[in-house]
Amino acid sequence: MNPDPITENLRRVQDRIANAAISAGRGPEDVTLVAVSKTKPAEAVAAALAAGQTVFGENRVQEAAGKFPMLRAKYPLSLHIIGGLQTNKAREAVRIADVIESLDRPKLADALAIAIAKEGRTPVLLIEVNTGSEPQKSGIARDDADGFINECKDRFGSALAGLMCVPPHDEDPRPHFTWLANRAALHGLATVSMGMSADFEIAIACGATWVRVGSAIFGSR
Repeated sequence: MNPDPITENLRRVQDRIANAAISAGRGPEDVTLVAVSKTKPAEAVAAALAAGQTVFGENRVQEAAGKFPMLRAKYPLSLHIIGGLQTNKAREAVRIADVIESLDRPKLADALAIAIAKEGRTPVLLIEVNTGSEPQKSGIARDDADGFINECKDRFGSALAGLMCVPPHDEDPRPHFTWLANRAALHGLATVSMGMSADFEIAIACGATWVRVGSAIFGSR
């Protein structure tokens, strides 16, 4: 892929993030861009790295494992696993990821705790909440979120940094974003990962500290 479109797209997205943050009375530095590189080749990620982007999100552990070790050898970067995580992939996720954004059930918490002990490294963890109660989506149920957050805080301590959500695509995302930001604040969690290419500016207005943007940077899948 020609790197020029990615460089220009990154600049546009970063400008939009900065403008949205300023409009919300926040500093642009308060919002981190997670460039979602799932399904994109390593060359596209390298182009973004060359343009100064350092934080990336991948859905699948196996895809990330095939793409990022060689890139990490050349560039400083942070890899986030943002997709639903199977328990049998927990150890590989702990091994390769700097951040796991999709902790969403007690069995996965168990698997991650075992993996952390075996690997001797602890990624930053975010709890994914299914704010729209959608049966096809991963995420802890909204009604179960408080108890699960408290359990994970006790278990993982400061490694548990915040919350993540993916609102229903056919609804106004604002109530979902506001709920997540408020819930994170209630539990003293500083990181709120929400907002994608179609709605990240709304998410920033609602308090997002991380936004996950893919197609606006790399083009459609």
